[in-house]
Order: sequence, then C-alpha cells, then structure tokens
Amino acid sequence: MAKYQLLLPKMGESVAEATIIKWLKNQGDHIEADDAVVEIATDKVDSEVPSPVSGTLVAMLCKDNEIVQVGDPIAIIETGTDEDNEALIKPLPPVKTEPAPASVVQQHLAAAENEAQTEQVPGIDLLQNKNTEAPKPVVNNASARFYSPLVKSIAQQENIGLNELDQIPGSGTDGRLTKDDLLTYLKNRTPATVPQNVTAPVATPAAAPAPQPATSSAPASDAPQPVKPAASISGGDEIIEMDRMRRLIADHMVMSKQTSPHVTSFIEADVTNLVLWRNAVKSSFEKREGEKITFTPVFIEAVARALKDMPMVNVSVNGTQIIKKKNINVGMATALPNGNLIVPVIRKADQLNLLGITKAVNDLANRARSNKLQPDEIKDGTFTITNVGSFGNVMGTPIINQPQVAILAVGAIKKKPAVLETPTGDVIAIRYMMFLSLSYDHRVVDGALGGAFVKRVADYLENWDINQVI
Repeated sequence: MAKYQLLLPKMGESVAEATIIKWLKNQGDHIEADDAVVEIATDKVDSEVPSPVSGTLVAMLCKDNEIVQVGDPIAIIETGTDEDNEALIKPLPPVKTEPAPASVVQQHLAAAENEAQTEQVPGIDLLQNKNTEAPKPVVNNASARFYSPLVKSIAQQENIGLNELDQIPGSGTDGRLTKDDLLTYLKNRTPATVPQNVTAPVATPAAAPAPQPATSSAPASDAPQPVKPAASISGGDEIIEMDRMRRLIADHMVMSKQTSPHVTSFIEADVTNLVLWRNAVKSSFEKREGEKITFTPVFIEAVARALKDMPMVNVSVNGTQIIKKKNINVGMATALPNGNLIVPVIRKADQLNLLGITKAVNDLANRARSNKLQPDEIKDGTFTITNVGSFGNVMGTPIINQPQVAILAVGAIKKKPAVLETPTGDVIAIRYMMFLSLSYDHRVVDGALGGAFVKRVADYLENWDINQVI
C-alpha cells in the first residue's frame, strides 16, 4: 500500500491560506477520486478540496477552524496502488509541521503509522522511521505565538503591537488568533483595552517601544465604555448565530452604505422583441449546446456595451482619486442554496460574444451553487448585476458592491398594457415590460451620468434584433 499526501491546493494568486471549515469525510472512510474531502474558506469564497486519488482516509492533519497555508499537507490517503503502479503517485515533500503545532501533526502521523503496521510511506519521513524525533511543540508565549500572514497584515495596518496582539484571546486551535478574533477585537477596541506597554508593530518586532509622553488626561481604564442596548428576547425566540459567509456579507453591506452616498434611478423598458427572440431560439439552443439560455447573458451584454460607451461608470474611488478601469468585468449576484449570496465575475465581458457570455454565466452559476468557485473568480469586478426579477420583484434599490460605483437590478418581465405610437396614431397594446434600477455612488456618478447610463442599457434591450443568430 502507498500513502498519498493531500495538500491544500493553490486557489489563486492572491490567496496564501485557508481555514478548515468542516471535514466531509471521516478517518477510515473510503474515498473515490474527485470526492470532496474537506470544506475550506478563504476571505473570498468557500470551496471544497477534492481528492485526486482513490483510497482510504487514514489521517486528518488539521482540525476544524484551523488556518492552513497553501501547499501544506491536510490529510493522508492510503491508496491501493501496488509497485507496478507506483509511478502514478508523485513523490511528495516531507510533511511541514511549522504551520500547525507539532504535537497535532505528530499525533495524526503516529495514528496513521500504527494503522499501516510500520509500512513505509513514500515522501513522509515521519512515517518511515519510528525513532524519528518529532519537532517540539511551539510554545504559545509572547515571543513565539503563531500568527498567520493575514493576521499579521491586519495588525500592521491597524498599528497593533506584538504585546497587544499577544493579549487578544484566540478561538482557533490551541488558542490560535484567527482573523475573526482580531476583527472582533478591533470593533470593540477602546483606549482601556490597549496595553500601556505596547511594543512595536508586528512588522518590526525587534524595535524598542516608543516612550509614552506624560499627559494630564484621566487613565485609560477610566475611559467610558460603549453601552450596547440589551436585545429583547422572549421565551419562544430562537437565536441563530450568523455563519462565516453571512458575517462577511453583513460587514460588506454596512461598509458600502457607510462609504458611498447611494442614489437609485429607475427606468421602464419594453423588452417585447427580446422575449420573442428568446422564445424562438431557446429550444434549438438547448439541443445544440446542451444548456439553457436565460435573459441574464443578454443583460450582461447590454451592460458591457453601455460601460464601453460611458467608461466613467466603470471606475472605483481611492480617496480623492478616480481609478478608471481598463477591463470591463461584470459580476452577477448569485443566490446560494443556504440563503447566502456570492458574486462570480465574467472578465472582459465586452470582448465576449453572446454565446461566450452564456457559457460563462451557466458555468459560474452552477459552480457557485456547488461551492466550486475559485477565489480569483469572484474578484476584480468593475460592475455588478443583480436579478431581483427571479423572485417576482419588479424593482429594487441594490447596495453597491464596493469598491465599484454602480450596481444594476433587473426586475421581473411582466405583460402590461402600453401606449404605442404609430403613423396613424397612438394605440394600446399588450407588451413585455420590465424595470431597471441603477444604484450609484454619488461621490463620482451624478444624476445625469447615472440616468443616461441606465437609459442606454434600456435602449440596447428595447432595440434587440429579433432575427439575431446565436
């Protein structure tokens, strides 16, 4: 029998670590190739790690809520590969024990060794020799407590010294300080919570603490504490703790409203030609391509064309600077089965034809609902579309997806009586109508630009060529 080291895979250029959320397999379970083994979370997306080989899960090297670096081992899978097929299992580097306490790794590896009855494991030194001395556990003291790169980066940005960081309680494995622990601390941080003998910031731990000038103000311990009103809870109420993704969404929405003065403009569009066109092509398209065509790709194409016409909507704000984006990357808000929301991004949408956009929309939406998106697939969006019409709503006032400056909500398409102008006079006809709602950041997008942009999108939809071929 051979043993395969399952490593935390690379999940994008900007992702260096992930948090173990939940093991989907138990020790001793049989695993088929491509079976999901563990659910992980990054700051951008939740996803699952599949096994590239078939076998038995003999060791889980990480615990729930533990932070793991990309490329580190997270599990050991015993395969049925014999010597003739040994080349199928690539040689692996020795287990790195630095990112996690050595005692945890040693315990899992020892358990795997006993089950393997002292058989050698290619690429795992600790299993090849019982007498190999394992590294000593890291001591969680003021000079050796482990902090992930993300925690160090946040601490440096917030000017938190090592002494203050060491005093923050951690909820991770063996008291490890997680990102959520640090963000919670920062929200409640007051002068009274900051140690008086704060050392230098994390980025420069060797520097000496700066002397504190004497002041005549009251001691920090006397500073008034913010008082939170007590929640009114009756005996029949249920308290539901937000999951990680819901907390991220909540924080992002609050931050957006605090950052951008929101204005929303509305317009009603006659999309009769578009509806008739889709009804005519949807059956043949599904037979030819093996997938459905919805209205979403058409909306994305219209938005991409309007953004190219009015590039000052395709911008972001950095202080007093307006950053005009080179690429048009359109995000589409996607509801997940668990009630949460995620926004995969179609990159360079203006360079894709309608078929290419349709393929991208279906692929991203399907993988979003099955937690198979990569972190890079939900970043760098420059504009967002949210389809409130899928729930029967006719319009909405969406919140801007920062750092973008605008978001478009598309409402339900309804049959309505409408007045049509003809050469012989006005007539009333039954038409397919819908509302478009554009929320925009009034710091950089004024009413004239915002109104003109949503009107341009409506024009593209109303003037849809009913004979267009896809």
